[in-house]
Amino acid sequence: AMTLLGGGLYGAQHYEEALSVQEATLSIMRRNGALEGDMLTVQANIVNTLEEVGRAEEAMLMRDDVYSGTLKLYGEEHKETLVEADNYALALSDLERFEEAKSLLLKTMPVARRVLGESDHIVLGMRQNFALSLYKDEGATLADLCEAVTTLEDVERTTRRVLGGAHPLMYTIELCLRNAQAALRARE
Repeated sequence: AMTLLGGGLYGAQHYEEALSVQEATLSIMRRNGALEGDMLTVQANIVNTLEEVGRAEEAMLMRDDVYSGTLKLYGEEHKETLVEADNYALALSDLERFEEAKSLLLKTMPVARRVLGESDHIVLGMRQNFALSLYKDEGATLADLCEAVTTLEDVERTTRRVLGGAHPLMYTIELCLRNAQAALRARE
C-alpha cells in the first residue's frame, strides 16, 4: 500500500511527499527483511525522486548502490542489471563525469549486445548514452565527435527500423544527433 502511495505521489509530481513515503517504505522493508530485489526497486524509485527534487549527488550515490546491488543479485547478463548500468551511466553524464560513464558503458555494452541483441531498446539507449558522453565532454577529440555522430546515425536508423519513427526514444536520439553534429561542425 505504501509503495502505491509513493508511486501515486510521484505520478502527481508531489516529489517531497513521495520521497518521505518511499524512504519510510524502504526502512520498513529493511526492518522486516524484505527481498533484496524488492528493496532495490524501491531504492531505484527513491533515486528518481531525489533527481526530481534536485538532489543529484545524493541520487548518484544511491544509483551506484542500486547498480552494484543489482549486479551482485542478478549478475552482469541480467536485463535489470543492464538497465541499471545504463541509468547509472546517464546519471554520471548528467553530472559531467564522462570518463566514468564511458568506462561503464564500454564494459556493459558488449554484454548487452550479446545478451539482448543489436536492436534491443536497452542496447540502443546505451549506445546513445555512450555517444552523449563522447560529444558532451569538453575534452572530446575530433575523433570522439566523429564517433559520436556515426554512432548516433546508426542508432537512429536502427531505432527507426525496429521501433518506428514515432517511438519516444526517437525524439531523444534525434536531439542527441543534432547536438553531436553541431559539436562536430563547431570543431571542424
